[in-house]
Amino acid sequence: MTAAALCQTRSMVANLAALLDDAVARTPDSPALVEAGTGAVTTWSALADAVGRSARGLVEAGLVAGHRVALCLGNTPDFVVAYLAALRAGLVVVPINPRATATEVGRMLGDSGSRLVVAEAATAATVRAAVAGLAEAIAAGDERVRDGVGPPGVALTDSEPESRGPGGPDGERAWSAFRADAPLEGPPPQDPETLAVLLYTSGTSGRPRGAMLSHRALLANLEQTAAVEPPLLTADDRVLAVLPLFHIYGLNAVLGSALRERATVVLVRHFDPDSCLDVVAEHGVTVLPVAPPVFGYWRTLDRVAERLTGVRLVLSGSAPLAPEVLTEFEERTGVPVHQGYGLTEAAPVVTSTLAAAERPPAHAVGPALPGVEIALREETGEAPEPGDPGEILIRGANLFSGYWPDGSDGPDAEGWWATGDVGYLDADGVLHLVDRLKELVIVSGFNVYPSEVEEVLVEVDGVAEAAVLGVPDEETGEAVRAYVRVEDGRDPAQVLAAARAYAEERLARFKQPNAYEVVAELPRTPTGKIAKGRLRAAIRRQQLDLLA
Repeated sequence: MTAAALCQTRSMVANLAALLDDAVARTPDSPALVEAGTGAVTTWSALADAVGRSARGLVEAGLVAGHRVALCLGNTPDFVVAYLAALRAGLVVVPINPRATATEVGRMLGDSGSRLVVAEAATAATVRAAVAGLAEAIAAGDERVRDGVGPPGVALTDSEPESRGPGGPDGERAWSAFRADAPLEGPPPQDPETLAVLLYTSGTSGRPRGAMLSHRALLANLEQTAAVEPPLLTADDRVLAVLPLFHIYGLNAVLGSALRERATVVLVRHFDPDSCLDVVAEHGVTVLPVAPPVFGYWRTLDRVAERLTGVRLVLSGSAPLAPEVLTEFEERTGVPVHQGYGLTEAAPVVTSTLAAAERPPAHAVGPALPGVEIALREETGEAPEPGDPGEILIRGANLFSGYWPDGSDGPDAEGWWATGDVGYLDADGVLHLVDRLKELVIVSGFNVYPSEVEEVLVEVDGVAEAAVLGVPDEETGEAVRAYVRVEDGRDPAQVLAAARAYAEERLARFKQPNAYEVVAELPRTPTGKIAKGRLRAAIRRQQLDLLA
């Protein structure tokens, strides 16, 4: 098959899981997945068989096209199989952070109306608590589950089919029980506009909402990144999957691209700065997609260059990378680092420095990918003068279909979507990020919306008001800081201790404030809103004092 014919065949794919058919047809015995730690290898043919059997098992269990299936799993072969099997059966996947709290998991399960959640030993207790909470809410008449369905069933990847007998949790089965005797017959659903993934993100509002990503959006972004020269990924590459698969960066930019190119995915369950380098060397990793905080961890380690000898390309995304950190890493290792800019709503890649004719400055994130358009807009709605910053608008087939469940706040009638980020384009069309209009905090590449944290803190007895914002952090890029006004007559130390404990219970670790500061009053604007700009200015003054 010629390259042109192959490209045409891929462009005709309407379901992401169908990319697996091409991999099996071309290289059935090549390794698709390698599990770091155990070294277990799954070939493309074995992966396709497991996906087909699991897809049939999901259908035989009564799930029909459009039903949502949540995955609360780490980076394991089970995640890959469950993800592709659900798509193969025409279902919608809801990836969930394995470190989320029961409250957060319950909110996503209820809002999505998921019929099944696939969990593992590490997440089983959290998922059971979330499901139990939903059951109690429904019994109390609280409509927290969409479509009028009850709490979802639970499938455990670590259980044997017969391990749950009488007395076990209601609706709980082993994931292996969903593997049928034969693969699901026939092609997967062929409508590219069918919803594929529901990813919860802060978007442009306070409470996380589900970004609706269709097969069209996911596949379009794979084609757009594949059009970049030199290629980000080839069939000869081994790509490290240490970025979490529940995140769009790991899910589509890493796993999806590897599926399209038939590259080998080396799955790493947990990131550890030192052992991760050992995995890279042991398994011959050639492409290394990471988040910016990783470079901070590696700055303190020895023999980094030696252990990255086989790596040809490092890709950094999900948050800005400090220019001095990028330069230091390249000088130390000799491995080029290419940055990109992306969002969950763009499936996710929008720009890449690899797409530039010449290497852009270290603080730039590259031009738009082929097939993606960028425009800038001032507050007046007009385009800024050349070289001046403006809000970034994007347009392309990779854009989402709006937020769940009604597609609200999606691209406008002309296909443009406002990102809430601010940047400028240089004379070569290279994007430079400047700021964010929205108050989003990015911790280790993960989105934290301050209002979600504030809502939790003000529930604590003794907390009169709370304001949350992001502060620079060497390890995580940004960290969450909380400013708290304590009710009159209360002991500030006791209130803060209660706030910390409550945040640990209600919020995932990356959302929890790493510092609390008691204030007599919170600054306010003339309209009564908390003036977070004045809080940020105070932080900058503190940092300058420290530097001085």
